Formats: sequence, C-alpha cells, structure tokens
Amino acid sequence: MTKYFAFVVISLLLIAACGSDDDPILINEEEVITDVTYTLSPVGGGDAVVLSFSDPDGDGGTAPTQIVSGNLSAGTTYEGRIQVLNSASTPPVDITTEIEDEAADHQFFFVPDPGLDVQLTYLDSDGNGDPVGLRTELRAGSFSSGNLVIILRHEPNKAAAGVGISTPASAGGETDIEISFPVSIGN
Repeated sequence: MTKYFAFVVISLLLIAACGSDDDPILINEEEVITDVTYTLSPVGGGDAVVLSFSDPDGDGGTAPTQIVSGNLSAGTTYEGRIQVLNSASTPPVDITTEIEDEAADHQFFFVPDPGLDVQLTYLDSDGNGDPVGLRTELRAGSFSSGNLVIILRHEPNKAAAGVGISTPASAGGETDIEISFPVSIGN
C-alpha cells in the first residue's frame, strides 16, 4: 500500500512539474457594444437613411437613444453598411474591425416585421464563404412600415438548416446585441 501511495504522489508531482507558467492563456473577451449605425445608401445616388443606436453607459442607467433619419423610398435598392463601436472606452474602439477580423465567429441578422415590405441580402462573407452582414442590400418595396430588428450573434452555426438573413432562430450562438428600429417606406 505504501508503494502504491508513493507512486501516486510521485506521479502527481511529475505531472504538475510538466506545466509551464509561461504557457499563454487565451481569452477571447466579448465585445462591449455601445453604438450601432446602419447606413442605407441608395444605389443610384441620393440621401442615405441612417438607423443609429447609442447606449454609452451600457445596460441600466440612462436609456439608449435610437434615431431613424428618414423614410426609405418605395422601389429603391440600398446598400447597407454597419458600424459598431464601444464609445465607453477611451479612446472609443471600432468593434467593426474586430468583427471583420473574426468574421467566421460573427453574423448579423435582419428581421423585418411581416408588414414591412423589404427584402435583404448579404453582400459580404467570411473566409469560409459564409455570410457576415456588415454589408447588405435592402430592397424597399411598397409603402409600409414596421420594425426592422438587427441582431449580432457571436459563434452562430452559419450552416445550420433554416438559417438565413431574416431567420436567426436555428443559428444558435450568443446574441451580442439586438436592436429594433421603426422603419417606414414612403415616397
């Protein structure tokens, strides 16, 4: 029994000695997102429509602000670009760059209310050919209004059955941010 105990103690000491304090510990911190701007520029030219969200103090505290700069024009195609910031940091950090660098781990989803006549398409992809959503195309249909929900997921299953630009339910992953913008299509 004593030989067995001595063997176990020596084995544990050898295992512990094999580790190195110099081995790096990789930590992938979640992004802190305080500002999101979705700029929709008409493909043929004209004034952009900007959907912006800002919550500089994060959850709690002061309520976030949301601004939609105007109505979309019926029958118009827009190129959309998203910018994501952490303005709580000094200086502010452009999270858009992190999303681009870690594109395989991120995906934006755009979920319009059923009454809002828009069609959305991804214009960008990660290194695996899967969508990211920092660049999109939005086609505004007939006069209508409703909410457009923008969702950023971290580590979604982009290849899961049923996952599309407006159907994030099957993607899984963690929601980094979810914002609902009131959108109208007019003249």
